[in-house]
Amino acid sequence: MNASPVLTAVQDGIGTITLNRPEARNALSKDMRPALAAAVTQMRDDPQVHAVILTGAGGAFCSGGDISAMLDTSRTGLTFRAGMRELHQWFPELVNMEKPVIAAVDGPAFGAGLSLALAADFIVATRRAKFCAVFGRIGLVPDLGALHLLPRIVGLQKAKELVFTARTVEVEEARQLGMVFDIVEDGAALTLAAQALAKRFGDAS
Repeated sequence: MNASPVLTAVQDGIGTITLNRPEARNALSKDMRPALAAAVTQMRDDPQVHAVILTGAGGAFCSGGDISAMLDTSRTGLTFRAGMRELHQWFPELVNMEKPVIAAVDGPAFGAGLSLALAADFIVATRRAKFCAVFGRIGLVPDLGALHLLPRIVGLQKAKELVFTARTVEVEEARQLGMVFDIVEDGAALTLAAQALAKRFGDAS
């Protein structure tokens, strides 16, 4: 039996959503997308949840879309468009969630993974974290809200540079740009730091 592509847990008022495809660096597969949508709805509607942590398993946050699915020659432009519509039905719920959302980023947050991280209110990252609007490397326009979220955080001119060059941003630069709220040393510390930040909102109205 295959493990669920998205794991959820609730403890002490903190809801955790974990992208769980470590063998693919948590790339957004066809199966992961509805599971992630369900997890976002669960956290939104659970009255016991006061803050949400979004993270990835196995030393990666999310490497973006599933390239193997993109190479499926049986898919048409309309099929891709339908998939994007499906994503954008639930993604605003994450961006606009009326609870603080913390992205705990270890390893790559590329492409759609960058968009997921930027959807959070705060990004806590390890020294291994890397961010990239990688879309241009494969001839795609940034999706999953990146064209809206990135300029709001880093400014329009810097956002254009990051999108046009599709270069990788190391974690220290990401903090200087205002993308990253805090940096921790390793994966174990990442969980603790995200939880500590989440607990600060436990008594908020």
